[in-house]
Amino acid sequence: MPDILPRLRMNLDFMPSPVADRPGLLIRDPFRYSDATLIVPPPLVQCLECFDGERTPGDLRELLFRLTGDLQIGELARHLTETLSEAGFLEDPNFERLRQEREDAFARGERREASQAGSGYPEEPEMLRAFVGECLSDPHNPVAGPEDGLIGLAAPHVSPEGGWETYQAAYRALDSGYRDRVFVILGTSHYGKPDRFGLTRKPFVTPYGEARTETALVDLLERTGGEAVKMEDYCQAVEHSIEFQVVFLQHVLGPDIRILPILCGAFAKGLIDGTRPEEDDRVRRFLDALGEIGAREGKRLLWVMGIDMAHMGRRYGDGFAATADTDEMAEVAVRDAARIERVEAGDADGFWRLVKENRDDLKWCGSAPLYTFLRSMPGARGSLRRYQQWNIDEQSVVSFGAMTFREGS
Repeated sequence: MPDILPRLRMNLDFMPSPVADRPGLLIRDPFRYSDATLIVPPPLVQCLECFDGERTPGDLRELLFRLTGDLQIGELARHLTETLSEAGFLEDPNFERLRQEREDAFARGERREASQAGSGYPEEPEMLRAFVGECLSDPHNPVAGPEDGLIGLAAPHVSPEGGWETYQAAYRALDSGYRDRVFVILGTSHYGKPDRFGLTRKPFVTPYGEARTETALVDLLERTGGEAVKMEDYCQAVEHSIEFQVVFLQHVLGPDIRILPILCGAFAKGLIDGTRPEEDDRVRRFLDALGEIGAREGKRLLWVMGIDMAHMGRRYGDGFAATADTDEMAEVAVRDAARIERVEAGDADGFWRLVKENRDDLKWCGSAPLYTFLRSMPGARGSLRRYQQWNIDEQSVVSFGAMTFREGS
């Protein structure tokens, strides 16, 4: 039986090279199993198709010959294969070794270290304090101030550079009176398995200091949440949707806040089957367990959702170039508003009916945290403080909003 080339990992980031004098396809690992970044030159990009787990080294050499016309392509084929393998980009023993090392290191570590400092926000405390302070206090963009009686809020997890006005609208709802709450942070799990909830007992470290994880509640969820629980989920190590919320909470309330960080995997089964998420018994058991904690702990908790909404345009597989607030995105805003209205009403079923239409062609990555909150706190009623669309690149748009929640009548 002929040798088969290993499969290229499909959970990598692929994008055009941003380096003007090095065109091609940039590849990097969002899971950070590998620290490598590769730029595959344009003539070799087509060769990546050979790494599908079915084709052979001979197929790769034949394609290279067709592309180059050079009979001496054996060394180039070996170099391409070895480079991809050494980078950890192929499903082969080297990647399995890297993956196991990283996951074991996270599981053994005592703290969840900041993964976005220096890229998503400044890593020096004073620079971070100035950056977040500017986000929250812009005099040219007045928003409503602190609100009494909050039980929850929703904020973006998009880059603060792009979404600062909406972060401002969310976090200016808080003041020092909420400092003693335990913040249940429901974040989108971009890298985790669907229909699962990622937990960790580790405190979260940012340049501000250490946010304490409420381990007693984590332990309770592990005992009662069933098979949907993934403990010491490695995705917690690299996920930004919770980390950004921790940074803003620490800025407003001080570094030693208490948190219950929960990563919510996409409710894929419900989207595919057209069913409610809790019709999966594993999801139902977790939602019941979290709801029981919410009912028992009451106002000791404050719920925070790190969510974005629609993802539209070329980057996200759509056949059009998206521009914020124009053309197709004006229609998206109307559809977003319909979903937001159901969230404001605390209508979990109505919200999910809209999400599952066309298997969520709006690609709301925050639907799972929002639905989890609505099911766990069925009396919550929301209020939209700001809605925003932002061009994440010239052809792609993300929408997001700031919301606050109180107990309903």
